[in-house]
Amino acid sequence: MHYFDTSFLVPLVLPEATSAAIERFVLRLPVGELTVSQLARIEFASLLARDVRSGGLSSDAARAADAQFELVIRETFTVLMPSVEDFDLARHYLSDHSSGLRAADALHLATAKNNNAGAIYSLDKTLLKAGKRFGLSMTTGIRISGYAK
Repeated sequence: MHYFDTSFLVPLVLPEATSAAIERFVLRLPVGELTVSQLARIEFASLLARDVRSGGLSSDAARAADAQFELVIRETFTVLMPSVEDFDLARHYLSDHSSGLRAADALHLATAKNNNAGAIYSLDKTLLKAGKRFGLSMTTGIRISGYAK
């Protein structure tokens, strides 16, 4: 199973320097093995709301991006609902205060770990470093300047 955090999914919908490379990468992966957490849907909606509040995105553009994101998720990914065990493991990860993890990132790692993800994909440097620290198979999946693949 391939698990994706929100940072890896955003460029599939919102134009970024990594968008084309991420799209090519995702299309090469085996159908039926791509997973995300329900948390990714909430994080993406939060990102859009923040961009609208800051003036970086219009409400109409945010609604269109959200609809596109939901379509990509529905057509491409299996969505996992975090369990009590995932929350407990996330809390354990957060007890390592030097990891730099935020609550949502710890929950991504825990959900992936507890669902036996073979690889966890992220563009978040802190998440990548923390996941490796906890012995998880972390990767950007693509070559990006300043990131370890």
